[in-house]
Parts: sequence; C-alpha cells; structure tokens
Amino acid sequence: MGFPLKKIGNGWQAAEDPLHLLYNIHGRISNKKVREHCVRQIEMTEMNKPKILIATGNAGKVRELHELFRGVPAEFAALTDFPHIAEVPETGSTFTENASLKAVGYARQAGMLALADDSGLVVDALDGEPGVLSARFGGDVGFDQKMQLILSRMAGSIEHHRTARFVCSMVLADPSGRILTAAEGICEGRIADAPRGRGGFGYDPIFVPDGHQHTFGELPDEIKAEISHRALAGAKIMRYLLAFTAV
Repeated sequence: MGFPLKKIGNGWQAAEDPLHLLYNIHGRISNKKVREHCVRQIEMTEMNKPKILIATGNAGKVRELHELFRGVPAEFAALTDFPHIAEVPETGSTFTENASLKAVGYARQAGMLALADDSGLVVDALDGEPGVLSARFGGDVGFDQKMQLILSRMAGSIEHHRTARFVCSMVLADPSGRILTAAEGICEGRIADAPRGRGGFGYDPIFVPDGHQHTFGELPDEIKAEISHRALAGAKIMRYLLAFTAV
C-alpha cells in the first residue's frame, strides 16, 4: 500500500500520517469483513513498526529530524535512550564518511536501524572551514564564540567573497552495519556581518540562505523545513523510509 505525498521544497513528505490514513479508511468502510481486515492491517502495522535510532546527541538535530520524519510509520529513539552506547569517533575526512561511521557504529551497538547525519558550514573565504570540523572549530567553546571567530577571520571581506553553504550528509544503516541508503543536501548562501536571530542552533544566526535577507536564526521553521540542508537530505531519506515501511 502506498501513501500520498506532498511537495516540500525540492523533496517530498507524507501528506498524511499513514496510520491515520488507515484509520480514516476503516471509518468509511461498511462491509464487516473488509472492516475487520482493515483493523487487522492497522494492528499489524502497529506491531511491525520499525525502530529507528536517531544517532545524534545534538538536541537541535533530534528536534529537526523528528519533525522531518513525522509522517513515517516508525518508532524513533534517541541516543539518550541508550546511555551505555559508546560514542562513535568522527574520523572521516568528508561529511559522508562521518555520517556512515556513525550510522554503522550506532546501528551495530543498538541492534536496530540507525539514522545518522554529519553536517557543517563550508565558508569559501576560509578555504572550506570549518567544514567537517564545524562542531569542534575553535576548540571546546560555545557557538557564540565559534561564530565570532569566523566573523573576525572574515573581517573586511566584501559581499561576493562571503559565499558559504550548509552541507548535510544523511545515512541509514541496519543492525548488521549494512548501509541501506544515503543522501546529501546543500543549502547555498552567504555569511552575515553579525549574528542575527535566536532561532535554530549552531551557526544558524550568521548564515543567510540564497533568496533571503534573513539568517537561519531569524527565518521561521516553516521556511527552514523547505530549504535547509537537513530538510533537503531528509526529503530524500523520507522517500526511502516510506517505501521501507509501506504496508
């Protein structure tokens, strides 16, 4: 059984929660045998829901991913549900390598499907920094200081030298460590002159996406859900998950 999708930016999202759709169909069926079959189908769907670990300790990412995949008939867990799982080192040189390492490592440890992402800010004037080291850039300091470090190193850069992009690589692995699917999302933009806005997390307050005058820290979640790097990668993973969980 397939489920209707709706266009979200450059990707797709379930137009309605598939389980709600089944319940709605059941409510309109008058034939007793067909209705009973539909009830069994609903019960089987509930019992067979796959469990997927969102393999990140970043609360902001967990919130975004929960929202992105709310139409998928699956149970999502967080790393905080597995306090004894060892942290997987991010030793890759690319976003895809790090996402793969995390998805495979956490899937094997948790014994369940794991969805991991690795993302960061790539600034052209800084030769691609902070890149895969976005979370560690500037050492063990908060993002307020990390952003100030970027801005100080870009002091005097004119508008067309402030180009940058957010990149997200997302990977889904099964408990054996086999990679099931992977996707990448890129959001082009530029670095603002100063942090603006309190929304989002990480480097959002200094990133202005193309086609907008406001930073990710200022833009509403509805717009970010259509154009962000994580939303674009997530839309591709969404199509796989809907096919994977179809009943």
